[in-house]
Amino acid sequence: MNTFTKRALVIGALLATGQAMAQINFYEGEGYRGRVFTAQNAVPDFTRVGYNDAASSVVVDRGRWLVCEDVRFQGNCVILRPGSYDSLRAMGFNNRVSSVRPAGNSRNARYEMPDPTPEPANAWRRRANERVYEAPITSVRAVVGPPNQRCWVERQAVAEPARPANSVGGMVIGGLLGGILGHQVGGGSGKDIATVVGAGAGAYAGNQVGKNYGGGTVQSTRDVQKCENVANPTPAYYDVTYNYRGTEHSVQMATAPTGQTIPVNARGEPRQ
Repeated sequence: MNTFTKRALVIGALLATGQAMAQINFYEGEGYRGRVFTAQNAVPDFTRVGYNDAASSVVVDRGRWLVCEDVRFQGNCVILRPGSYDSLRAMGFNNRVSSVRPAGNSRNARYEMPDPTPEPANAWRRRANERVYEAPITSVRAVVGPPNQRCWVERQAVAEPARPANSVGGMVIGGLLGGILGHQVGGGSGKDIATVVGAGAGAYAGNQVGKNYGGGTVQSTRDVQKCENVANPTPAYYDVTYNYRGTEHSVQMATAPTGQTIPVNARGEPRQ
């Protein structure tokens, strides 16, 4: 065997090994739920595997994959790198995947490469080729969240301190009036004395009147916020107990189970 043939066989073996290591998992439901389909090489037509337009979420275990909405890698396509994609809706690929193949090292600008979901893949997702069993549910308990605070605004009448009357103004006005009246009494120097006395008496009287009419309270309206705590009827989660091979297991679920059983793997771990 010549050197060129040996090199070709080595390169071919490396490519085949790299392709065999690549793996992508499609799930029928968002959040890695439902029936799973796993591909380790090119699948030009999902119709042949009974999975056409059925994928809603993806987990790429290894490699980079070209995912397309039409058969034979046509139509809109996107490259997915290793990671978890809990929904294909934002990409416009929800229930629209029809073909897939390894992308290799291509850097075609035609294809957008979205970032994987920051959170790790759902721990309950079904793994490739993993056998599941139905475990009977023994109890379901809804756990409600803390009370909610409800607030609103009411317009209410409130009593406020009255603004004090201006006694200085009353004193000035009283003094002027007293002076005028005093000036009209008597004559000569007596008229001057009467003017001064009248002004002083009028100022004193005006000051007293201003004080007497000051203080107290006035009624007005304003917006007042009120709050109260109300019970939260929405369950925060569900405590589900199930029996698998004679052993009781418990799990917290975001939604109530829809049937009398829960899917589990061979170790009794829940699967979705």
